[in-house]
Amino acid sequence: MPTVRIPTPLRKLTDGQSEVAVEGDDLRTVVGNLDAAHPGLGDRLLDENGQLRRFVNVFVRDEDVRFQDGLDTRVEERDTVSIVPAVAGGA
Repeated sequence: MPTVRIPTPLRKLTDGQSEVAVEGDDLRTVVGNLDAAHPGLGDRLLDENGQLRRFVNVFVRDEDVRFQDGLDTRVEERDTVSIVPAVAGGA
């Protein structure tokens, strides 16, 4: 089962867990199952059109899914999915 790494700001939705195991063979299914197990996570990751929010970066096998197949990116049994909120700022 793939492992999803949860960033600190979203851990309140996973009862403080930094990693959760979620079934799915593509990112879309993983996100759906993640939201089913931890309601509210889907809204934080997907916009009203069901696409990844611009300020959320998701990596599968350490590769940004925007440079793969987006939500259709394949996820294997032992893969790690990392959710990384975008950070903005500057001087």
